[in-house]
Amino acid sequence: MKRLLFILCLILNTSYLFAQVHTISGFVEDANSGEKLINANIYDSKTLKGTISNNYGFYSLTLPEGEIELIYSFVGYAPIKKQINLDKNLKIDISLESSIELQEVTVTSNSVQSKVRSTQMSRIEIPVETIKNLPVLLGEVDIIKTIQLLPGVQSGSEGASGLYVRGGGPDQNLILSDGVPVYNVNHLFGFFSVFNADAINTVSLTKGGFPARYGGRLSSVLDIRMKEGNTKKIKGEGSVGIISSKLAIEGPIVKDKTSFIVAGRRTYIDILSYPIQYFIAKSEDVDKLRAGYYFYDVNAKINHKFSDKSRLYLSSYMGNDKVYAIIKDKGYNFKEENNFKLRWGNITSALRWNYILSNKLFSNTTLTYSRFKFLTGVESIYEEDDKKNEYGIDYSSGIYDWAVKIDFDYMPDPNNYIRFGLNNTYHTFNPGINTFRVLSDDSASDIDTTFGNKNIYANEFYLYVEDDIKLSSKIKSNIGVHYSNFSVKGKLYHSLEPRFSIRYLYNEKLSFKAAATKMTQYIHLLTNSTLNMPTDLWVPVTDTINPLRSWQYAAGAVYALTDKIDVSIEGFYKNMHNLIEYKEGASYFSTGDKWENKIEIGKGWSYGAEFLVKKDIGKTTGWIGYTLSWSERKFENIGFGKTFPYKYDRRHDISIVVTHKFNDKIDVGLTWVYGTGNATTLGIERYASLEGSLGGNLHMFDIEYFENRNGFRMPSYHRLDAGVNLHKEKKWGKRTWSFGLYNAYNRQNPFFLYFTHENNYQNDQNKKVMKQLSLFPVIPSVCYKFEF
Repeated sequence: MKRLLFILCLILNTSYLFAQVHTISGFVEDANSGEKLINANIYDSKTLKGTISNNYGFYSLTLPEGEIELIYSFVGYAPIKKQINLDKNLKIDISLESSIELQEVTVTSNSVQSKVRSTQMSRIEIPVETIKNLPVLLGEVDIIKTIQLLPGVQSGSEGASGLYVRGGGPDQNLILSDGVPVYNVNHLFGFFSVFNADAINTVSLTKGGFPARYGGRLSSVLDIRMKEGNTKKIKGEGSVGIISSKLAIEGPIVKDKTSFIVAGRRTYIDILSYPIQYFIAKSEDVDKLRAGYYFYDVNAKINHKFSDKSRLYLSSYMGNDKVYAIIKDKGYNFKEENNFKLRWGNITSALRWNYILSNKLFSNTTLTYSRFKFLTGVESIYEEDDKKNEYGIDYSSGIYDWAVKIDFDYMPDPNNYIRFGLNNTYHTFNPGINTFRVLSDDSASDIDTTFGNKNIYANEFYLYVEDDIKLSSKIKSNIGVHYSNFSVKGKLYHSLEPRFSIRYLYNEKLSFKAAATKMTQYIHLLTNSTLNMPTDLWVPVTDTINPLRSWQYAAGAVYALTDKIDVSIEGFYKNMHNLIEYKEGASYFSTGDKWENKIEIGKGWSYGAEFLVKKDIGKTTGWIGYTLSWSERKFENIGFGKTFPYKYDRRHDISIVVTHKFNDKIDVGLTWVYGTGNATTLGIERYASLEGSLGGNLHMFDIEYFENRNGFRMPSYHRLDAGVNLHKEKKWGKRTWSFGLYNAYNRQNPFFLYFTHENNYQNDQNKKVMKQLSLFPVIPSVCYKFEF
């Protein structure tokens, strides 16, 4: 493989055969923390050749012998220029200082010019500091909520942490935390996500034009990378909000060699409600009442530098949500206890080894583990006159992954950046287990049984190769191929997926881009549309359920309006095959081993255009985004086989996001969103009918008639959020008071619609009236933050 790549590069770059060349390589990092800078620019002003640092801050640039001037730059940092007489291979590590314009380290996206030159389209990076400065719900900074403000991305229901990207479903997003897939990103039933912003280094979203290194999902890749830990000094930050508090500490174990970061977060809704529960128990004459909800999560990471060529990382995340209720009562001769539980959570871990095989070849080997588990149950215990009866039922589901992957970055010359690698994942799916028990002193009548869907074991493998190749001074392309296979229950699926994107540089300010990609997804998400709970089930393809497949096309342009503002416009089209939906009336509570019999298989497509104006640096930052899109579905046995709009089809979507720093003491943030109302299904008529009972009596009941699936539109959605941050330097560090308003002008946005009948007794008429439920009025928040 390496020899083949070498020969290919020689053919494509014959000029390098006749010139003496040398390679400069090294790492680019933040001077204050030692944090590696991802996608930093390295550019030679003499030859006009350049490259970028990879996901671990490593770069390699091969240039002709002679005088060169290298410029190292990264947005938010002061650039460094180096005059070099290149007569041999060199290793140069660069530490960039944060610029005078910014008072603290801010890791941001590439420069505007880099976006124009890059072959990658449909990709957006958001500075973590921008995320932290935006107004938030209940004082809790949320990365997913910020991602939802980007063009081409919808949230689904208000307040939810779902991602619906370019008409795709929530299961079609590959969400990575330090390279490990995360299967459930929801805390508090979707109102918050599992990502703690204090532990995050970079955030990027890719919506199309996927390079070959990504696969396994149809619609997007959300790549979130944790901080590595400050290698220079101990630092910490935390906050105390209305419903949660968090703390993060990072620093060196061995200076400039070994560092760590630990971040934790917990809500205390349960603790705050204890006094109320005490008085309720007294008023209801109950011996004990305990009910509540909380979530917590912990991020931890440690890394060690063995040498200039070798570094080891170990990162982990654990988070859980818990809803519980315990009611105890007792009398003269009895005791009674009723318990309810609802739990879900993730665990992810990654052991990663970076090794520089040569000054042009970088390797990364990773072992990962990912687990999502859901459990709910009820239990009742009754004791009377020394007799005990116990009843309980539990339901659990989950998915467990073990994976190993090896990735290589090969940079033979400035005209080629080659990536190749492979991955193998062993999946264990638990599509739903029910446990039912009835225990009493009369053991002959005891029941203790487990039934439901059996565990499913599957293996997923892929390999890829791609080259970001400069074909001429104007044309640059990313060409690659992604091959994958998936084996389950003796069935083996294959997929060969070509990936192609091209950029034409019209001038230094304007470029045109296009991309075509084939994507395949081997796992499905069964979504129960009637419940807003973490009951969605991950299931694999089977001998009757085929993989999701999609061809996607995109074309657009990027224009550098100024050196700080870029403008982009993109059109896209995506088809989707082998989509699944529950049959009418089916749900995850249904029993039986054949879950495949509970679903319908169909297809879908989405298309539209996106517009984005974005500014990442300066006192005023933010973006304006607009999306015009259509998303449709078709199932043979749903909606009479007619094409219908997807539930979260949204014709128009607008987002305005602004942060402004007045001075070192005050900054503000504003977000305003507008969207066409979600599509929903409502009964258009209701008929009276009679039903006979076993006793021969007749009962009147209503039958509702539904016409078109998702044929009704909710009212449009719009909302303004506002926030202000008040900073003050202290001897021990810095404190910040953050105040915010969610839904500042109290818009009553519909959560769902329903019909009811109102009787007019004066004229004996029964009038059908549509009503709506709105969840979020204006919600103020306050949060105290500190850094040391």
